[in-house]
Amino acid sequence: MRVLVVDDSPLVRNMVKKACLGSAFEVVGEARNGEEAVALYRELLPDIVTLDVTMPVKDGLSAAKEILAFDPHARILLLSAMGDEELLAEARTLGIMSSLQKPFTPQALLSALQDLSRG
Repeated sequence: MRVLVVDDSPLVRNMVKKACLGSAFEVVGEARNGEEAVALYRELLPDIVTLDVTMPVKDGLSAAKEILAFDPHARILLLSAMGDEELLAEARTLGIMSSLQKPFTPQALLSALQDLSRG
């Protein structure tokens, strides 16, 4: 499964990449903000996007709206440092059913990616 990693933190992007090494998930692109995420999604057409919520330029929910408008079947794993139920409820109204709260373990990330890859 091809993964696009979107987070303004290089540390988090590297953590996702390391977790995916040797697994069924291959990181095919990285973005630092929602604007880059939308452009790379259209270019790379990944199977899954890990998407940070709070980012500069364009936040994760705004990027998710654009990605889902382009591809209604996009699989998005929302990564959030906030335990904000309102935010997750808004994400669900967009069609994002998968989320993972930061900080997360590599095992938790892989488990979430596996669940999402099964549809």
